[in-house]
Amino acid sequence: MFDLKWIRENPDDLDRSLQRRGAESASADILKLDSERRGVQTRLQEMQNRRNAASKEIGKAMGDGRANEAEALKEEVGDLKAAVQEAEQAERDLSAAMQAILESLPNVLDPAIPDGMTEDDNQELRRVGTPREFDFEPREHFDIGEALGLMDFDAASKLSGSRFVVLKGALARMERALAQFMLDVQTDEGGYTEVSPPLLVRDEALYGTGQLPKFADDLFRTTQDHWLIPTAEVPLTNMVADSILDEAELPIRLTAHTSCFRAEAGAAGKDTRGMLRQHQFYKVEMVSIVHPDNSAEELERMTSCAEAVLQRLELPYRVVVLCSGDTGFAATKTHDIEVWLPGQKTYREISSCSNTRDFQARRMKARFRPTGETKGAVHVHTLNGSGVAVGRALIAVIENYQREDGSITVPEALRPYMGGMEVIAADA
Repeated sequence: MFDLKWIRENPDDLDRSLQRRGAESASADILKLDSERRGVQTRLQEMQNRRNAASKEIGKAMGDGRANEAEALKEEVGDLKAAVQEAEQAERDLSAAMQAILESLPNVLDPAIPDGMTEDDNQELRRVGTPREFDFEPREHFDIGEALGLMDFDAASKLSGSRFVVLKGALARMERALAQFMLDVQTDEGGYTEVSPPLLVRDEALYGTGQLPKFADDLFRTTQDHWLIPTAEVPLTNMVADSILDEAELPIRLTAHTSCFRAEAGAAGKDTRGMLRQHQFYKVEMVSIVHPDNSAEELERMTSCAEAVLQRLELPYRVVVLCSGDTGFAATKTHDIEVWLPGQKTYREISSCSNTRDFQARRMKARFRPTGETKGAVHVHTLNGSGVAVGRALIAVIENYQREDGSITVPEALRPYMGGMEVIAADA
């Protein structure tokens, strides 16, 4: 959501950002509606003032015996009442039209991010770790998991349809171990407070973080007007909705391990095999609520917290900054962390860390009062990131730690969470 005053003062900046995303300019339509609305508001105020004055004059005219004048004033007041009602409706209509445009607009991009329209235009910042050289042809995770008898897509399909999986035995335990390991890294080392939030939220929560109304088709909705969360970003960020915090409370850093649910409405034909893109998956999410002066630095910090998970698991990865056309709706700047998958022979996203600045805070009405101030409040800045996607981490471990006989070496960092298990074999 945008500050209308900012758009009035910076229309070219808004349009430039939209054009970088491949979208059409919007400032002219917004400013036209704004001008019309302000004109109606001025006329409305004038009519209300005149109606009040005429109402007072009626009594005076009646008292002075000027009956004809009093009747004329009564007629004028009646006409003004109808005109005021008409103007009030016009003001509501113009406000609704402008609100619809404003809430459909994506966040203004950081000027420093690269231009481009697809992931091919993203800019690599660094690579960490060297992909392992295999003396056999590495297989993809689903081939390995199915051969072990620990990954069952057919059973999941019978239960729920496509884009679901049933994990069993040691792979189910490894999924749980990864989540616990990630939480420990983020709470013990990253300074995040663990939260167990609801998985069902109301419209207002999804509106606050930017999923509604634009991305309703990507979500699952219940028959009782709740929504299944697409990520824990939604409940965690909305914990400060409709709040005025004290500056001393900042920064607030929260993390949660939750199920996530996505309809994948725009993903037909993409990653149809395996666990890469599913309707239900698990993720450890990080959210930061910070002072506006510190959000750029916090994005770097959050990215390093996500990287720590991959470093401890000894998985090769790279960090990229997303280009203008690939940056998400609510984000002004995003770092993606992509892990190496030897079965696919490419890097795939495992974490996305975004700075939304005050975009979500304005939608949520989340503010803080600067120290020493008794009046006025400032919108906080919010950030979110994966710390990291559990299912994709499981995929990365399976593929990077696979052995020629089809078994999987358990990374040293996970062994304490798996009862000391060192290898996952077919009988595990």
